[in-house]
Amino acid sequence: MPAAFVDTHCHLDAPEFAGQATDVRARARAAGVVHCVIPAVEVAAFDAVRGLAHACGDSYALGIHPLFTPRASESDIEALDRALTANAGDPRLVAVGEIGLDHFVPGLDRDRQEFFYREQLRLASRHGLPVILHVRRSADRLLKHLREQPVIGGIAHAFNGSEQQAGEFLKLNFKLGFGGAVTFDRALQLRRLAASLPLSALVLETDAPDIPPHWLYRTAQQRAQGEPQGRNEPAELPRIAQAVADLRGIGIGELAQASTRNAAHALPRMAALLGP
Repeated sequence: MPAAFVDTHCHLDAPEFAGQATDVRARARAAGVVHCVIPAVEVAAFDAVRGLAHACGDSYALGIHPLFTPRASESDIEALDRALTANAGDPRLVAVGEIGLDHFVPGLDRDRQEFFYREQLRLASRHGLPVILHVRRSADRLLKHLREQPVIGGIAHAFNGSEQQAGEFLKLNFKLGFGGAVTFDRALQLRRLAASLPLSALVLETDAPDIPPHWLYRTAQQRAQGEPQGRNEPAELPRIAQAVADLRGIGIGELAQASTRNAAHALPRMAALLGP
């Protein structure tokens, strides 16, 4: 039986996939990706991610991404609350996300980010949903707020922190997302984590169309010479998974089964959609 994968984080509503999402999803399905989770990044995207999840047989999350907080308003928190209430009976709504903190991009107001993060944790707790976290040089602050405003768990997307930080997320019932970045030989710390963390900690993701694996990545010099940056897609997930399996010294089938089981644990509503 071929290995079956869950892409726990892909933005099928991104402009790069405009008019192509159905074809992109079909290619992923042909590659063995049986389910995708499509997180929103702002209120304006809520209808799109919900529509795509239903059209493609996938799951979605609703939230406000930290990179979109400059153009978000406090009333967007109320809009998110209304959307979570209105879709409470939708089995394809599996999380609040993508939310979190970004301490990498310069010029972002950290206090503003933290306001939206805290308020969305509060909503996730009220609605009984896990969260999908954006973690970029911000793990300790994310953990601080999670301890103050607990949620039922979730996924630390594109995790690239320390072993100690990984352990703290695991204590709070989070799984850790690994994607294209782990395929780069120079990502030494990330590859060590992928190899050494408990297998029960890992979920797989692409973050498509972002975070291309090494075989799609083009350097600035290559792009300047006219080579286009490769576009990441959910169909790349099995090859990314093979890189993780190789690092761990296990078969791809074992990783597929474990990561799918872990994803269902992190996002309990999704488990029913995956079937037995």
